[in-house]
Amino acid sequence: MSADPGFKLHPSDTFAPRHIGPRDAEIAHMLAALGLRSLDELAERAVPAAIFDPKPLDLPEALTESQAIAKLRAIADQNVVCRSFIGMGYSGCIVPPVVGRNILENPGWYTQYTPYQAEISQGRLEALLNFQTLVAELTGLPLANASLLDEGTAAAEAMYMCRSTDRSKRTAFFVDRGCHPQTIAVVRTRAEPLGVTVIEGDASALDPEAQSLFGALVQYPATDGVVRDYRGIAERLHKAGALLVMAADPLALTLLASPGEQGADIAVGSTQRFGVPMGFGGPHAAYMAVRDSLKRLLPGRVVGVSRDATGLLAYRLAIQTREQHIRRDKATSNICTAQVLLAIMASMYGVYHGPDGLRRIAQRVAGLTALLRRGLGQMGLSTGDAPAFDTLHVAVARAEGDRIATAALARKMNLRRYADGSLGVSLDVTTTTRDVTELLEVFSKDGRAPFDAANEARAEQGVPFPAELLRTAPLLEHEVFHAYRSEHELLRYIHRLQAKDLSLTTSMIPLGSCTMKLNATSEMLPVTWPEFGNIHPFAPADQARGYAAMHADLEKWLSTITGFSAVSLQPNAGSQGEYTGLLVIRAYHLARGDKQRNLCLIPKSAHGTNPATATIAGLDVVVVDCDERGNVDLADLRAKAEQLGDRVAALMITYPSTHGVFEDDIKEICKAVHKVGGQVYMDGANMNAQVGLCKPGDIGADVCHLNLHKTFCIPHGGGGPGMGPIAVAPHLAPFLPSHPVTGGGGDKAIGPVSAAAYGSPSILVIPWMYIAMMGPNGLKRATQVAILNANYMAARLRDHFRVLYTGSSGLVAHELILDCRPFKQTAGIEVEDIAKRLMDYGFHAPTMSFPVAGTLMIEPTESEAQGELDRLCDALIAIRGEIRRIEVGELDREDNPLKHAPHPAHVVVADDWKHGYSRALAAYPAPWLRTHKFWPPVSRIDNAYGDRNLVCICPPMDSYTSGTV
Repeated sequence: MSADPGFKLHPSDTFAPRHIGPRDAEIAHMLAALGLRSLDELAERAVPAAIFDPKPLDLPEALTESQAIAKLRAIADQNVVCRSFIGMGYSGCIVPPVVGRNILENPGWYTQYTPYQAEISQGRLEALLNFQTLVAELTGLPLANASLLDEGTAAAEAMYMCRSTDRSKRTAFFVDRGCHPQTIAVVRTRAEPLGVTVIEGDASALDPEAQSLFGALVQYPATDGVVRDYRGIAERLHKAGALLVMAADPLALTLLASPGEQGADIAVGSTQRFGVPMGFGGPHAAYMAVRDSLKRLLPGRVVGVSRDATGLLAYRLAIQTREQHIRRDKATSNICTAQVLLAIMASMYGVYHGPDGLRRIAQRVAGLTALLRRGLGQMGLSTGDAPAFDTLHVAVARAEGDRIATAALARKMNLRRYADGSLGVSLDVTTTTRDVTELLEVFSKDGRAPFDAANEARAEQGVPFPAELLRTAPLLEHEVFHAYRSEHELLRYIHRLQAKDLSLTTSMIPLGSCTMKLNATSEMLPVTWPEFGNIHPFAPADQARGYAAMHADLEKWLSTITGFSAVSLQPNAGSQGEYTGLLVIRAYHLARGDKQRNLCLIPKSAHGTNPATATIAGLDVVVVDCDERGNVDLADLRAKAEQLGDRVAALMITYPSTHGVFEDDIKEICKAVHKVGGQVYMDGANMNAQVGLCKPGDIGADVCHLNLHKTFCIPHGGGGPGMGPIAVAPHLAPFLPSHPVTGGGGDKAIGPVSAAAYGSPSILVIPWMYIAMMGPNGLKRATQVAILNANYMAARLRDHFRVLYTGSSGLVAHELILDCRPFKQTAGIEVEDIAKRLMDYGFHAPTMSFPVAGTLMIEPTESEAQGELDRLCDALIAIRGEIRRIEVGELDREDNPLKHAPHPAHVVVADDWKHGYSRALAAYPAPWLRTHKFWPPVSRIDNAYGDRNLVCICPPMDSYTSGTV
């Protein structure tokens, strides 16, 4: 910067130097270590000449942090925050400030990674176990997962589960017309490529045998507010060998008979109203709970209770052998992310309010609904005779409905509009008696309510449900839902849990293919602005002009970055982006009459989501070999493509490769697929090595998805939220997904893949801020430094570990793979031992045994300065030294610091120390640890014990007291 004579006049809050970790002198030092003179020279050598495009991206010049915040504030001000009575699965809520400030806005929670390294994820795992317990008890079903993406996709997952259990190969799934329209549409989208017929109708008239049903979905309460008893329907389905899925409102379940009591096999729903803002549709934590016999088919992640090496209680992800990335093309789901951060917020909402508090909220909502119904009845308006919890369907003629809705809008109140002109009104925790009075006024022809709701309200309104619909089962009896009534106690509990987890606030998380980069504070600030958080996804379009402007910017910018012509922001996870990309390709082939194209070519090295996604998209997987350098075997690809010919629908490929290399043959690979009429789907997991240097559209891909929670700075949140939009070439643009409520999509649109039209819109402010503040030059420099950091680490570690793959230039891309396999023979050390030992050095392990078993894949990202890179290198080199001491006999092959890692404080300070190495070596193997030490809270966890003794709800309190299980 000093070369610029005007540098003293530069703004003080320029963002790119804050996002990019290494200073200029550090960059020069690392380049010199590689024998290079500049970042441009590095990029030119690393990226194949055939695809290298160093021209500046056609993006707006970078804004400073304050400028970007001001510009986004002006965009946010175009949104109009109204009182929402729309319902349809989205409710106004009150976020407890102690949860909002200390979890949602706290980088100690939102920068954590998926809890695959359980020993340093104990706090988050406990919070997720609370979530599972909350869901299991509310639903009356014994096993719940740790969250899903949204209610619509959860219902679709449940449909697939029902189909997977059916041995008679029935082909139809019944959906009650009382389900939310977006849920019905998402289920239809998921069903079609699988050959499943969706029958929509009145559940009371379903005939499982005649309709050849393997399952049915009902809403509880229904979208129009009606509360029905589904016991008879459950009996009919079970008699025919079919399953019942209930999409249930968790707040209503505090008062109503649970799905388990009514005979449901699976319950799904959204926990959004448990303290998570609407955010124009997301992100929110959906849930799924099942009966015990279905536990091996349960999609997503499940937290279980186990024990560590000393016998202490410890948490871990349970029965991981059922996860999609292990099952691959045998998977029943392609889910690769949960909504962990939002599930934790919902769980803390349950912990804070407890069963009595949740019941009081539900009773108040039900009481206000009954009051509104009484007032409407006094005005001669019909809301039906069936019981209702929080929603009423008001029968009015179209003209009258138009008048009422207009009157409501004048008071900044949104009502639901039905196709026939009638109206829906849904109440929530934010509703007041004044709101009820105003609603009655807008429904009244003379603008006067029949009574003042505040005067009519009684302390004991009673519950407006017949006895058979009332909940009789106990609710949230575990001590965790009774112990933290005061904010002081909850604050301490949240921070106790946070202290048990390693996040980016502690040290770098060097995960290959996961891109754990800076989630800057300026990017995160707008997430909690009410102008973004308090908008209903189905609010009138003129109330969401700010969202529309932000979406338009992002779509244009992402199109420019990828070299494609159109973008859909709807997929709300990377796995959803994969799925949407393949559905778009499939729709394109079908539109051309190519019904026979049902094969998907996938390299052997691909992430497990790729074959799992192809399977649920209705495609059969054909595996393509890789050569000894980790590249796609071009000869094998060509041979298989030519042999299979017009049956090839697509190739799924990651670029740079899953092995962290820019493959020279990528254009030829694309040409080989196009030659037989197939399409190329590019997995955008490694886009962080492409931005500003090359473009998927120019390389030859037809569609790619983008992990906005990787390359574009949405934080991982402990395993979610995420976003996975897709960018497509012009010929695929007509097939981009639509939405049944808000419309949109292409001219020949596929159905929706997410419950909301823009997936999880409230977190799109993060990539908007990132791109706006980085500008074209900052984005390119970030990519170059990401590649530099990886190659610098490879150079430092090469004398101690074999770097498994490099490109033809001898360089890696933005990540590198260390071969740890020889140590098993020479020292009895497995790659897991190295991963656990890194915890003693204060680091999260790199990606372990992917894409090659027995290896570590490291991605340092551009946000890490040289000092942090050197610290991790020093830790790995020191661990290699410990392995060498085992190899020469200085340390025992069984009793050594790697085999017993990690070493929690209570083990190190125990009176009884039985090891042949010192306590100092166990706990303080590096000098920096004397300044700051992250202590793993537990010793190595016994995974096998946890699977043999499967416990996936909060264990009894005496387990915590004794510390053992």
